Amino acid sequence: MKSKGITKTAIWILMGLLVLGLGGFGATNLSGTIRSVGSVGTAKIDVTTYARALQNELRALAAERGTPVSFAEARANGLDGQVLAQLVARAALEHEAARIGISVGDETLRNQIIDIPGFQGLTGEFDREAYRSALQRAGLNEAEFEKSIRAETASKLIQAAAVSGLQVPSAYIDTMMTYLAERRSVTFAVLDRSQLTTGLPVPSDDDLRAYHQTHLPDFTTPETKKITFAWVTPALILDTVEVDETALREAYAAHEAEFNLPERRLVERLVYTETEAATRAKAQIDQGIQFEMLVSERGLEMNDVDLGDVVARDLGIAAEPVFAAQVGDIVGPVQTDLGPALFRVNAVLAAHVTPFEAAEPELRNTLALDRARRVIEDQADRVDDLLAGGATLEDVAQETDLELGSIDWHPGLAEGIAGYDDFRKAAAEVNADAYPKVMRLADGGIFALRLNGVDAPRIQPLEDVRNAVLAGWRSQATVTALNAQIASQLDALRGGAAFADFGLTAAEVKDITRRDYQPDAPAAFIETVFAMKQGEVRVIEGEGRIHVLRLEAIQPPADEDADLDRLRTAVQDQVAGDLGQDLFQLLSEDIRARAGVTLDQAALNAVHANFN
Repeated sequence: MKSKGITKTAIWILMGLLVLGLGGFGATNLSGTIRSVGSVGTAKIDVTTYARALQNELRALAAERGTPVSFAEARANGLDGQVLAQLVARAALEHEAARIGISVGDETLRNQIIDIPGFQGLTGEFDREAYRSALQRAGLNEAEFEKSIRAETASKLIQAAAVSGLQVPSAYIDTMMTYLAERRSVTFAVLDRSQLTTGLPVPSDDDLRAYHQTHLPDFTTPETKKITFAWVTPALILDTVEVDETALREAYAAHEAEFNLPERRLVERLVYTETEAATRAKAQIDQGIQFEMLVSERGLEMNDVDLGDVVARDLGIAAEPVFAAQVGDIVGPVQTDLGPALFRVNAVLAAHVTPFEAAEPELRNTLALDRARRVIEDQADRVDDLLAGGATLEDVAQETDLELGSIDWHPGLAEGIAGYDDFRKAAAEVNADAYPKVMRLADGGIFALRLNGVDAPRIQPLEDVRNAVLAGWRSQATVTALNAQIASQLDALRGGAAFADFGLTAAEVKDITRRDYQPDAPAAFIETVFAMKQGEVRVIEGEGRIHVLRLEAIQPPADEDADLDRLRTAVQDQVAGDLGQDLFQLLSEDIRARAGVTLDQAALNAVHANFN
């Protein structure tokens, strides 16, 4: 069975792996008798393929984190296992393709290779020497490269065949859409302390002690880390950075286009293929035909003819009539590079000139911050050297621009230096064995920290939190009183009585779905509404208030709704993708079970040794 097509995407993926993957990797160290790290049936997992895949994943991980990642660290996170699992799955497909006789024809393979720009010479034609040289740099010969392309493409055909024609049951999608888009209408009233017909009792000390004891988590301090830190940010040293007028004027000149905006027009352009047609269109406009009608006649939308805001140089020969026109005028036909066109002017944006004197404060701040970042970057290595040499944070603060500080840090604190994500992450990870080191902040600042100790969570005695306990008790007592007050009215509301019959001010929300959000409602509002039966009445308790809800109606998803159509398509695509992944996984597992998987641990160790 011969394949008549091979995707260029597959070719480029392979080329990226083959030509770039070995950069910086000691391929020659694997040139002994070791040829593969394992196999699935007849398909071998080449040792250099495994090495390349590891290298590529390491680079991707480093790019994602923004810092180099050692192989030991990556391996501790299971990277080697993930790479090997991917290659085993690929080898399983290669084995199956070979077993049932799927391959790629020579002519198709040739046409794809000669179309790859990396293999073309100065004339744009295929250059065999460039082809051979590129493969040689990757440690491959032509036969190996072409074999890998054939195997990869055949594998993709097997994978595609496994999921082709996959149909998602319509009943499943209908059920999902009913869940997501079912509409409900609800009436609700909010009662708080102001609606109480009786006052709250005065709590006794026993009441407060009981509330305190039953809400101990609310009055327990979090685990707190006592941290000393030294830091500096561009803003902290901004006043010490000098910016001379020459630099300011150079910056002003470099950004003159931003400070001195020429007059602009908001313009629409309707282009015709012939001058006669454009002239007839202009005559129609002069007779009262709307511009929008002409656009529609051309089969266009208004955004197809919208040029946005333009300056004179953007319009070429059309600039003079367009910029001489008033708002609402339609001018033309004007000959343009695209053909004769009509232009409509929708607005005039006056020129805006910001003189140097007005721009100077902004320029000075920008340049000063930039220079401050460079000053801090220059200091970072010195601070690192001081810390490596045994200097304390206190010593660093005395010898550099870094300022010393301390903080009792716990999750949720976001003031001062704790407002930086980088500091919060470092504070969460620091332990007593960690040595201070320079770390960077998002605004160009640097810091180092030291953990002095950890205060365990502590229950605050009633005397220290009496006001908070009293507020909590009152909130709870209010909810209890409101529930007691409304209890006798709930049956009548279930029977269809109006909320107004009991002096309740109610709001009605119609056609809400599970995807909606109700402002100023408790978090459980939507969940509660969709757990109710029609006519049911429920009470949601909040902080010092309650919500009384009655479900009025339940309706299916709307019949005609563009948003729902898009949602249905998205759900169907997601489910199909998930099913496809499951089918592919089952296929891969079946092939491995039939063909057998062998791994050479000695070969794997040899590859790993090149990364250490």
